[in-house]
Amino acid sequence: MNEPIIKVRDLDLWYGEHQALRKISMDIPERSITALIGPSGCGKSTFLRNINRMNDLIPACRVEGTLEYRGKNILGNDVDVTDLRRKVGMVFQKPNPFPMSIYDNIAYGPRIGGIRNKTELDEIVERSLKAAAIWEETKDRLKKSALGMSGGQQQRLCIARALAVEPDVLLMDEPTSALDPISTGKIEDLAEELKKEYTIVMVTHNMQQAVRISDRTAFFLLGDLVEYGETNQIFSDPRDKRTEDYITGRFG
Repeated sequence: MNEPIIKVRDLDLWYGEHQALRKISMDIPERSITALIGPSGCGKSTFLRNINRMNDLIPACRVEGTLEYRGKNILGNDVDVTDLRRKVGMVFQKPNPFPMSIYDNIAYGPRIGGIRNKTELDEIVERSLKAAAIWEETKDRLKKSALGMSGGQQQRLCIARALAVEPDVLLMDEPTSALDPISTGKIEDLAEELKKEYTIVMVTHNMQQAVRISDRTAFFLLGDLVEYGETNQIFSDPRDKRTEDYITGRFG
């Protein structure tokens, strides 16, 4: 296993009185794809959003335990959350391009970061679109609205937008659930290419997707981390009966 980039120990999370995560402990290795699987409402997305403090935006959300990113506990009050979210980018279930041109979607983050030089922005836009495997489809329409793209193209654009600020980690919350099989295949191929440079943590309801592209898989159930290990082991020789029941379709 690669060195852990994220270390989680005894993570508990509550929404008001409801405890959504219980004593989650896991190490996420660098430059790999970690899949989070489990039935709806079992804590996968909640856990994912913790890694870049998106849960801060939810009132009455309380977190205990430690979540270290590169050796620093990011749950502390001294953390620059904006800086954290630059390093730990997020791609959502539904593509959410900004209502502006393809170019401006990608340049948005770098501009907020203070980059104004057009040559530099041009390079970032081209590099990011190439990294997201969508340059050839967009290079002649950079000034056109991103809203005119197909759903699959919009999702790859959102990945390019996340890459433009040079993150370290990419969080993906069911990035292909709204897409057709061909677009899904392109996103999966892209994720496998991106893991050479980035650490990817992905929530998926698609078991075959987890088997196809992830290195490690975590099975969540009712707020508990039931089992976590190499994807091949989880799917071929699960150690917990609940994991076996879920992946063989007996529930969920």
